[in-house]
Amino acid sequence: MTLSYAGFAMLTGALLLATVWVFLLRYVPEVTALPQPPEPGRPGPPALFVPNRSDLLRAFAPRAAAVLAVVLVLGLLGGWILAGRMLAPLTRIAQATRLAAGGSLSHRTRMAGRRDEFRELSDAFDSMLEQLESHVAEQRRFAANASHELRTPLAISRALLDVARGDPARGRDELVERLYAANKRAIDLTEALLLLSRGDRGDFARESVDLSLLAEEAAETLLPLAEQRRITLDVTGGAARTSGSAELLWQLVANLVQNALVHNLPDGGTVRVHTEAHGDASVLRVENTGRRLSPELVPLLVEPFQRATERARTDGHAGVGLGLAIVHSIVRAHGGTLDLAPGPAGGLLVTVRLPGLP
Repeated sequence: MTLSYAGFAMLTGALLLATVWVFLLRYVPEVTALPQPPEPGRPGPPALFVPNRSDLLRAFAPRAAAVLAVVLVLGLLGGWILAGRMLAPLTRIAQATRLAAGGSLSHRTRMAGRRDEFRELSDAFDSMLEQLESHVAEQRRFAANASHELRTPLAISRALLDVARGDPARGRDELVERLYAANKRAIDLTEALLLLSRGDRGDFARESVDLSLLAEEAAETLLPLAEQRRITLDVTGGAARTSGSAELLWQLVANLVQNALVHNLPDGGTVRVHTEAHGDASVLRVENTGRRLSPELVPLLVEPFQRATERARTDGHAGVGLGLAIVHSIVRAHGGTLDLAPGPAGGLLVTVRLPGLP
């Protein structure tokens, strides 16, 4: 950049000198004949020195070269100072980039001063580092929780097998049932993790999907669970069309309805499922009854393996703590929003908004 500044200054100076030549010096005549001396005995006018083009060039060229040399020195010095000041923010950003490449995502440039292009670049870089740090921390927490959750059923299975080996006379039917339950939990957790990963990637074919049809299908599928718990399950509303994966969206609706059934009153609760097209969005609402939830707890329910201990549920449907996390992942993959709000009388109101189709 210093050489560029100096070169630009030299080019400007050369253009100015060329302008002097083109518009001034070339119009000065080149006089070749000397003036005739006056006749003897007759006084003549005093001799005047009239410079021609050669005289002007001999006087102008050295001074022009000196001026260009001064311009070059000032251009190099000024260019070095200006380049250093302009590149200082980039140097800080490059240092932060090297630290981030080395694994330190907590460093920030935090550039002060007026909001110019470099300040916007610095702020955007800091925002990117903040998101990366949050994402990496979330992934590490998710991996730790997933390892813990997967280890639990495997440890149970190993303990049951150790007991069976030590006591061959122990009943095999009870052992088989317990092993089946532990194995089923491990399989359910693995499938949920795969589904969550698929939703995060967003690599699925899109088609036109009506949320009202998915709500009716999910309600029909989960009706035996609702009857078993003596919960009233109502599906209302009209067509709500969106674009996405029918399989993932069905899993979204089914997770919400099952979550509303499981985390409900012990007896006599209700679950209301409503779909509608609101403006340019397709809306799905799932509301249930239940115990009161604290406002501080509700935003945490979408985190993986986050279980609300205050919510009522049966031991037979304890889940793996990924229901709402999967819903959140699918909603984000479809470009929608997920809102959770505690019900005024208890329970939870879940609102999903997805881009609508005409």
